[in-house]
Amino acid sequence: MRHTQSLFSSYLSGIKDADHGNSYKTILALFFPELITAFLLMINIVDMKFVAELHSTGLYNALGVTYTLLHTITKIAEGLSVGAVIMCGHYNGAHDKKNVGNSLSAALWISCIIGALIAWLLFVGAHSIFVWYNLPARLITIAAAYLKVRCLSIFCMFVSYGIVGFLRGVKNTRVPMNLFLVGAGLFVLLDYLLIFGKFGLPELGVMGSAWAAVVQYVVISFVGLVYIVMSKYHKLYDVQIINVQIIKLMGKILLVSLPVMVDKAALAIAKIWLCSLINPLGKIAMGTFNVIKDMEQFAFAPAVAFAQVITLLVSNDYGSKNWQGIKSTIKKILFLSSLMVFVILLAFSLAPHLVISHFDTKKIFTDFAATAFPIISVLVFFDILQIILAAALRGASNVRVVMFVRLCSLLFFFMPISYALSLLPLENTLIKFILIYSTFYIGNGLMGIIYLMRFRSERWKSISWR
Repeated sequence: MRHTQSLFSSYLSGIKDADHGNSYKTILALFFPELITAFLLMINIVDMKFVAELHSTGLYNALGVTYTLLHTITKIAEGLSVGAVIMCGHYNGAHDKKNVGNSLSAALWISCIIGALIAWLLFVGAHSIFVWYNLPARLITIAAAYLKVRCLSIFCMFVSYGIVGFLRGVKNTRVPMNLFLVGAGLFVLLDYLLIFGKFGLPELGVMGSAWAAVVQYVVISFVGLVYIVMSKYHKLYDVQIINVQIIKLMGKILLVSLPVMVDKAALAIAKIWLCSLINPLGKIAMGTFNVIKDMEQFAFAPAVAFAQVITLLVSNDYGSKNWQGIKSTIKKILFLSSLMVFVILLAFSLAPHLVISHFDTKKIFTDFAATAFPIISVLVFFDILQIILAAALRGASNVRVVMFVRLCSLLFFFMPISYALSLLPLENTLIKFILIYSTFYIGNGLMGIIYLMRFRSERWKSISWR
């Protein structure tokens, strides 16, 4: 009891601390561009809305399943980006401009190599992937063709995340926001025009979405590279294409990035696992899974944005060994992210039918989803603690700790418990759906507690890659 009171008192004093850490003004100045970026990266919700207008629950579910896979790939790209943020942030905090520039080049080379490899593997294995998902045969053909086109956008996405990692590492969040803003605008426009065949363009249906994504990431990558090369500010970092130091830094970035890629991918794969367990419950449960996943993704956007901010702030403060400032900043960001996510979830929970009906034009799963969402959304708060503390630990180079905790939680708690629940002979599908889905957030809550214990010790201050 005393330990809990001490922890709560420390938290309250931290959010009021004006002498240590970054100020609320600084945090929010970095946060709002990242929030816009987070929302822009959720344009899959707009895409899902357009596909819903095709009045095919099967197509809607097939695209939803595909997005769980693409979400996993995106998390791998984010892992590489976080590695670039950490490296650039540490060198930037230590005022080592030369190695900041070298880190950018190293991150881009690694992004190109890994992006090309993953895109090729997905292209070759597209059909087999959706067979494993247990999709109906006609939907497997459509989903596989869609994924093959998306492979080009996946390669360009890896390049763009390498660029964004460098920019965030030097505390530039506005340019990434602008890049994603341009890309999202192009995607939404082309997505609409190509899906429905407007203004003389071919009516491609769901394939229009794939081609719109290709244009989106080609433009983001090209504009981002041009900006870095042409900007006078970034000439301070003397960015070069290749040299001996860059080759050495590629190894260091991989050392930092691989655990991040694994832990981010593991959390995304958990949603694929959920999808595989919920799919046998029928198309109503599957439609509910897709819409709740998107609603929670939208509500969680502030926490995702704050996670990006906390990584770049901690990495820079870590370079200058500002330990007290790091802890104070974490507490302030936990407070802000919890408040913002709560407001959005509350709004959705008060009018779930209104939101869900936009994605269920036939009103097949609206009632089911509207009942499940408010119950599941309560557990989303377990996820806030773990995502903020995990991002802070990454900024402090504790990437292996985050990876091992997530893998252990998923392998030894979430997967076996959720699988056992899926085998229960429950006739009430709604209760079974809620029980299976809830295990995901309970497992995340356990991660958050372990991360908190890590920060309560002094071991988090050790640097593993130098």
